[in-house]
Amino acid sequence: MDTKNQTIITEFVLLGFTMDPKINIGLFVLFLVTYMVTIVGNGLIICMNITNPQLHKPMYFFLCMLSFLDLGYSSAVLPKLLTDLLSTERTISLSACVIQVYVILLVEGSECLLLAVMAYDRYVAICQPLHYPVLMRWGNCYKLVGFIFMATFMLTIFPSIFTPLTMCHNRINHVMCEMLAFIKLSCENISYNELLIFSVSFISLLLPLVLILLSYAAIICSVLKIRSAGRSKAFSTCTSHLGVVALYFGTVMLMYFGPSSMYSTDQEKYSSIFYVIVSPMLNPIIYSLNNRDVKDTIKKVLTKLNPHSAETLGPVCH
Repeated sequence: MDTKNQTIITEFVLLGFTMDPKINIGLFVLFLVTYMVTIVGNGLIICMNITNPQLHKPMYFFLCMLSFLDLGYSSAVLPKLLTDLLSTERTISLSACVIQVYVILLVEGSECLLLAVMAYDRYVAICQPLHYPVLMRWGNCYKLVGFIFMATFMLTIFPSIFTPLTMCHNRINHVMCEMLAFIKLSCENISYNELLIFSVSFISLLLPLVLILLSYAAIICSVLKIRSAGRSKAFSTCTSHLGVVALYFGTVMLMYFGPSSMYSTDQEKYSSIFYVIVSPMLNPIIYSLNNRDVKDTIKKVLTKLNPHSAETLGPVCH
């Protein structure tokens, strides 16, 4: 991103939500709690996947990768946001701003593709169970994850490197360096950049969503053929994933596919809160509450820490 201009811009000012100290203190407490829950929740998912052999399955491997991405999301934004809420000088250096833009783009694209891969994993497990050990063997899982990161880099990071912008302003009407807010600082015509963002968003958001919907259409058709006794078990492995998909894709698509008037100023700012801050916090909660294996693992951990807690949580985990 080129910053050659009459005045070389070396730092930016994040306008944030408000300058009211009382509101900022309240937001600080709220986002601090959100960040702590995000760290603990996703950290537990990762630790359980590593330490519990029962969770050494492709489905939980992808869930572990989702937790890594969510931690990257939150850690790229929330520490700086928490600092700014207690500060009157909300500045960020050019290099830090560019890194934040790239991290958000990389995590966004990777999470969309990862959710599509997780839907494919459920499709194979339910619709083609005999082929599952072959199609989802560990070698293929590692290749899929490698493909996700390579494809995301080529789709999101690579184009932005070759479309430099000349910056004339340094005041970002946002709480973070987000691409749509960042390009508004340019003194050039950004129509081409907006078209590029729309095109990349179409590939990295809509195509994975179509794959997810097709996977679940096939899953529903297959599950309806199963006897009623086995339907609930089959659907229970999918409802958590569908909840995460609805939460994430709904807010991201609202931002990137709405008309220009929708993702200008405050609309964009508040929409980003859901998929950058709220979604990473809710993902481990959604999966934990609706996944028997994860709940059983939590129960075992609590049993080791406190035998009496297991008795209390016994009815919840069954």
